[in-house]
Amino acid sequence: MPLSRLAALYGVATSYSPSPDRTVAASDTAVVAALTALGVAAGTPSAVRGSLAARERELRERLLPPTVVSWTGTASPAPPPTGGQDTPASASDDAGPGAAAGGGAAPRSDTGPAAPAGAPGGSLLEAALAALPSGTRLRVRTEQGEVRESVEGLPVGVHVLEATAPDGRTARAHLVVAPAKLPAPTGRTYGLLVQVYSLLSRRSWGMGDLGDLTELTAWAGRALGAGFVQVNPMHAAVPGAPTDPSPYRPSSRRYPDPVYLRVEDVPEFAYVDENDRERLLALLARARRLRESVLDKGALIDRDAVWELKREALELVREVPLGPGRRAAYCDFLAQEGEALEDHATWYALAEVYGSDWTRWPQGLRDPRSAETARARAELMDRVDFHSRLAWLTDAQLATAQRSARDAGMDVGLVHDLAVGVHPGGADAWAQQEVFAVGMSVGAPPDAFSVQGQDWGLPPWRPDRLAESGYAPYRRLLRALFRYAGALRIDHVMGLFRLWWVPQGRPATEGTYVRYDAEAMLAILALEGSRAGALVIGEDLGTVEPGVRETLQEHGVLGTSVLWFERDWDGTGLPLPPESWRADCLATATTHDLPPTASRLTGDHVELRDRLGLLTRPVGQERAEAAADVGEWLALLARLGLLQGAAGGVSEQSEEAEIQAVHRFLLRTPARLVGVWLPDAVGDRRPQNLPGTWDQYPNWRLPVADAEGRPVTLEELAASPRLHALMEVLREGRATGGPEPSA
Repeated sequence: MPLSRLAALYGVATSYSPSPDRTVAASDTAVVAALTALGVAAGTPSAVRGSLAARERELRERLLPPTVVSWTGTASPAPPPTGGQDTPASASDDAGPGAAAGGGAAPRSDTGPAAPAGAPGGSLLEAALAALPSGTRLRVRTEQGEVRESVEGLPVGVHVLEATAPDGRTARAHLVVAPAKLPAPTGRTYGLLVQVYSLLSRRSWGMGDLGDLTELTAWAGRALGAGFVQVNPMHAAVPGAPTDPSPYRPSSRRYPDPVYLRVEDVPEFAYVDENDRERLLALLARARRLRESVLDKGALIDRDAVWELKREALELVREVPLGPGRRAAYCDFLAQEGEALEDHATWYALAEVYGSDWTRWPQGLRDPRSAETARARAELMDRVDFHSRLAWLTDAQLATAQRSARDAGMDVGLVHDLAVGVHPGGADAWAQQEVFAVGMSVGAPPDAFSVQGQDWGLPPWRPDRLAESGYAPYRRLLRALFRYAGALRIDHVMGLFRLWWVPQGRPATEGTYVRYDAEAMLAILALEGSRAGALVIGEDLGTVEPGVRETLQEHGVLGTSVLWFERDWDGTGLPLPPESWRADCLATATTHDLPPTASRLTGDHVELRDRLGLLTRPVGQERAEAAADVGEWLALLARLGLLQGAAGGVSEQSEEAEIQAVHRFLLRTPARLVGVWLPDAVGDRRPQNLPGTWDQYPNWRLPVADAEGRPVTLEELAASPRLHALMEVLREGRATGGPEPSA
């Protein structure tokens, strides 16, 4: 069919496989919508025929694709095979209902056909050169400013490759020269996983902040021997009332959220004018009451209330002139960030006037390059400077937190989290409109866990525009995050290969997969990660198409393995013994989208879902299945001699002893990184996020609490006997436990 051929040439899938033995055709509506979003006319049969002929002619006559890749060190791993069925990953294809967008450890569908023949991407430099006419002259303008007549021996970087054919045709391409592998862990290490907003100290303003994170890294490195602290995405949120509390639906992924600032740590805070000091003291008193309401009175974390106080305080602090050194540092930051920061700050200034959805602004302001926007920026220059200053201050405090981690002896330090996408009304979607697919949203197709599919409400990047730009937006994003990270976790890492596009206004069942040039995406990732000397961890939970995990591993991207999902899915279905786990991963007992370990051990997670009306089967059946699942794991832990401290056997084990046993087990695996969900260390039973809920559950608004639900401060955590007992298990296990993975 012409439509199928046209779709294949643009990487748009016409079918997907929800299970290895079943293939479902994507609707023509979804395919046409995806092509339209890529700028391809496909609304009528004649339009399809015309677009197909034009595309085939373009590919025949094209000298070079827009971006090509050359790997240094070793040959590039083979891309995922074309054709064939997807297979479920052993780690998690029976994990329960699929997660909502962002950080999901519960499985999300990732099934569908692999890249069709002729789809864009997957072109090695050698293949591109081999397709050139004989006698074509080449020239390379390197990232370092050199001009070369050969592609041999190029340094790593993103260069410009120019070709001139004998018939006079010319072409330019972005040439990405990247290390074949990302940096690897130097040894085995363990660390903490925490949602920063949930960790309050007695100095917080109602939610955890970067001062608390800096304290946590210093203490965890020195007192606990931890090698890393993994945090939630620190991306800038969409302002509003109420602000969306999810860190996985940000306004901008490039710039951090100033709500995390520790105001007192801004150097100018100490020099606020005496006339403003009384107002500042009043704000501090209100911040204390807000903090006490969360820690002592059971209130939820209220980002809007926190930001109202911090914004007013930062306005006062901004009145203090910067010293010469600070002024020079700020000017350097402005120069370094350039137009991207100007756009970011302009969006926030305009949002203060017109609201936080740019698609509803006056027509002229919807274009960041319009004359109207330039005039508005000039009129609002004071507010633009304020938001630029906030980005600078937050960036500096994040860098301080990473330095604190490394100074405390951490091998890795901070592990930052990259969300799948951005809010359609936010700053990035406004400033980078040309690279986002209009009228489409990222999600997941229907599967056994989510029969209606999922729509995460995040506009996808256009793969064609990324390639044409040499992946500039992606490069800049990674470079910004690696600036203060020892490692980067990539949410839904399978999105480097393909994403499920859902047409606006249609159910998630009526979407289709669109493929990205995974080779180029991985090359940029390897280039920027290697330059920063940082690790990369991919959240690869769920059903994954064949070859993807292998390709990620070949390039040094670590995976994610969660204990409860690691079973012998191809055989007995029983818990996977520790020696059968993969080494190149971060191994954990749970994540922010899953029940805390205490909740799973006790079955509290079933009761919670029952109370909220989320169960799709009788509660008795759910209880029995959950108890059987836990029972099999506890039996394995007992057989391995990991359950310690009980007088009467497994049945009388304490919950605390069982949690310790779970972590002893993780240390028996060859996993290079072992993560402890910080709330597990004090027996917290409440998940930070309950997928499938919106206002039924306080997602992303809970402080870390103990087994009775009482909020626990950072100071109390540091003194907790239960936490220290668990961390002693990690210390002993690292010294005497599982096998050291091979390099």
